[in-house]
Amino acid sequence: MPSSTTDHAVPLTHTPPPRGDARRGVRANPWLTLIAVAFGLFMVGLDGSVVAIANPEIGRDLGASTADLQWVTNSYLLALAAALILGGKLGDRFGRRTFYLVGVAGFTVASVAIGLAGSIGGVVAFRAAQGFFGALLMPNTLALLRAVFPPKKFGMAVGIWAMVSSVSTALGPIVGGLLVEHVTWESVFYINAPIGVAALVFGALVLPQSRNTAAADERFDIPGVVLLAAGLLAVVFGVVKGETWGWASPGTLGTILAGVAVLVLFGLYENRTAHPLLPMRLFRNPALTIGTVVVALNFFVLLGVIFFVMLYLQNVRGFTPVEAGVRTLPLSLASVVASPLGAALTDRFGARLTMPLGMLFQAAASFWMLTWDAHSSYGALWPPFVALGLGVGMVMAASSEAVVGNAPVRDGGVAGGLQATALQIGGALGTSVLVSLISSRVGTGLAGELTDAGVPVAAAHGLSEAKDAVAMGVAPVSGEMPAGLRSAVLEGSHAAFMSGVHTAVLVTGVLTVLGAVVAAVGVRRAAAAE
Repeated sequence: MPSSTTDHAVPLTHTPPPRGDARRGVRANPWLTLIAVAFGLFMVGLDGSVVAIANPEIGRDLGASTADLQWVTNSYLLALAAALILGGKLGDRFGRRTFYLVGVAGFTVASVAIGLAGSIGGVVAFRAAQGFFGALLMPNTLALLRAVFPPKKFGMAVGIWAMVSSVSTALGPIVGGLLVEHVTWESVFYINAPIGVAALVFGALVLPQSRNTAAADERFDIPGVVLLAAGLLAVVFGVVKGETWGWASPGTLGTILAGVAVLVLFGLYENRTAHPLLPMRLFRNPALTIGTVVVALNFFVLLGVIFFVMLYLQNVRGFTPVEAGVRTLPLSLASVVASPLGAALTDRFGARLTMPLGMLFQAAASFWMLTWDAHSSYGALWPPFVALGLGVGMVMAASSEAVVGNAPVRDGGVAGGLQATALQIGGALGTSVLVSLISSRVGTGLAGELTDAGVPVAAAHGLSEAKDAVAMGVAPVSGEMPAGLRSAVLEGSHAAFMSGVHTAVLVTGVLTVLGAVVAAVGVRRAAAAE
């Protein structure tokens, strides 16, 4: 829905250069602000998806275990999720330009330090540092745009912002594959150095300073920071460990429930404190609340689907990382088109059209993937990639406008942090839950699929112990196997994996249809009420 404009009288400070300074006009140009924040956004988005490609080589080079490699991803995710809203609040209070640039500088230095670390412990520690500085950077990108763009142009700015985010995430496997194959795994992190330097220099020249001056004399909400960080850490840790521990295990359930309990306590405390970290009044706006949920669902689908699609293309179809990345280019190209298109449609018709429409594109992509098998032609693969890219780009633009555009200007950083937190939690859930669904389906059906493919019953039951490998698309074959048995094991293993994929996409399809209904009904009612 269109951005609310009732709060523009809230005092904000912009710090222009002295009269006569040529930079005054430069810092007043919102489109230059958009270009500046796009550098930092692209760096973080690219980094988030190239690491998955580099992980196997990191493990081989540093002698890391599978658990160690999980922490390469999890340490970053935990630090990011715990600090995103804090990063937005700091920007709102002390200066969005300042904390954006601090985030860019810290993220760049941490990236170089990862390549120089020389040990898996160092990699994990600096990945956590990357996550923290990313949390300072990300929410202030949207907050800076919210502060400089008028409401009528904010939607288009968010559309371009969403396009940069989608494209950088989708390009990660291609860039990462090229660097890992032809340079070193360290280069995956070193590539952030030139991008970060460009972001710092350009940002320092063109970004205006803005802050909520009304908050200058407020007491900073330290208890709120502690409660929110503890709750988010527990929830995200439980989610990322759910696939390993088991979703019904006491450890997983206890960790997630403890995190939820702390977050409930956080909400109660925020309602009672005079100067909250995350004002609960934001959630009185139905479009903002629904937009937050839709952002989480959007990245649940995107990151979860990309994860198992890459397993399918590399381990089942035998493509290299670069070849797999090239085959997913239709997703990137579609998101390039969909993000500004979604922003334009949102400006004209409101998020009540574009959020449901984007969700339905994702549902169509999910249900189309039910037709895939281990030998599908590329003609069956690219249409779902296009539909997914269209859906993700459209939903990202509409939901970002719904969340940040409907928050008061003074809370732009907090709203950006809320949106980014929902994005990260949704992505973590998508990867963990969908991988668990695939693993569960493979575990129950592998022996049957092997016997159906012609593997003797006794051998099939023995090979079913390799269900974890099969859930990653890897068939338990060896060079000593007779050719006929090897062929049957490949056929049965891949059929079991595809059965798991079909279960996962059926779930994403149902969830996105439900998301479309909630967005259509909820946002429509909100618009009618206004």
